[in-house]
Amino acid sequence: MRLLWFALSLAAATCRRVEEPPPTPAPDSTSASPSLSAADGTSSETPADGTARLGGSAANGSGTGSAPADAAATEVGAPDAGRCLEPLVEPPPPVAEPASICPHDPDDATPELRHGKIKVPEAKGSPAIDVEIADTPASEQRGLMYRTKLGAERGMIFVWPKESIRTFWMHNTCLPLDMLFVAKDGTVVGILEQVPTLNDRPRQVRCPAAYVLEVNAGWSRRHGVKPGMKLELKL
Repeated sequence: MRLLWFALSLAAATCRRVEEPPPTPAPDSTSASPSLSAADGTSSETPADGTARLGGSAANGSGTGSAPADAAATEVGAPDAGRCLEPLVEPPPPVAEPASICPHDPDDATPELRHGKIKVPEAKGSPAIDVEIADTPASEQRGLMYRTKLGAERGMIFVWPKESIRTFWMHNTCLPLDMLFVAKDGTVVGILEQVPTLNDRPRQVRCPAAYVLEVNAGWSRRHGVKPGMKLELKL
């Protein structure tokens, strides 16, 4: 309850995240992950003390990093036996609609962020999307707040150097989303589908993640993306 009260008291964020230890020890991930670095080429560390993380975003911790835009794509191998995976909800959740009225953006402008590419070679048609990379405290805090449109094959990715349980909400977020929780080796470990807008309910999957990919609601089912599949990351 303390973490939830703290997150709700921070009014300037969207899909909030809370760093907390996993409920049970997760299997070690032995596969290599993409090299992650801050925009100035230095590594960025995530606090391990239960710091609240916000809206596509960090509220008061250091920014997450990502590799230079010309970094080679990282292809990851098969999941380890016994890996934590949370299956899709069946039947699928109801379709969530965009907010009829979106709160006013106090900045009056969407910030320009670096872009990367993500591909899902195991899904039908090997879908690929262009992602914005939230890799500073400000961009992480803002996330996808106040957006009223997002391209069909576009999204936003948030990055941490270590796996942990990630918790989100949809404060000031006007587009319904799918949230893909991704392990350090690129394996999708869980997906929250059709997450409704302007909703402060904390949401998470039970498996630790080092990345969270936010895309338009319905994108995962439309492309047949499921937990256990691997992503190729070029960030």
